[in-house]
Amino acid sequence: MYFNANDVTSFLGQKDFIDTAIVPLISIDLASEKMKQSGAEVDFLMSLTSFIEQQFKGRLLVMPPFSYMASLKNEELPKQFETQLHNAGFKHVFFITCDHSWTNIGDIVNIIWLPAIPLESMDVGVKKSILEDQLRQVVPMLSTKWAQI
Repeated sequence: MYFNANDVTSFLGQKDFIDTAIVPLISIDLASEKMKQSGAEVDFLMSLTSFIEQQFKGRLLVMPPFSYMASLKNEELPKQFETQLHNAGFKHVFFITCDHSWTNIGDIVNIIWLPAIPLESMDVGVKKSILEDQLRQVVPMLSTKWAQI
């Protein structure tokens, strides 16, 4: 489920079963020499997040991406966001990102870091295979946290 009007309506009726929020952390770089790479990271992360949502529909809610620029990055915001999500009833909150610098707060919030893979020139079959491989890396991280409560 996604944070949109239709899915939120369903979520409100199924709150007891949907205990996990996924928050994409998106780094935006507008420098002309880095903009394409930044766009590729966004494409990869949003494609992967969508793939995760498809696999775990009914278990998690994908929040809108939390976008930032490196110069405006505030490492305390994910913890504050996590607190609000816990207060809203989510038992588990995961932040997923391609920005390795977020791993330094991994002991404070659940960070899933994956290196970006450029998907723009891949055909649909290869892209799906790559996303399946990445999903296989994410599932154990989710399962471990789900088993703790």
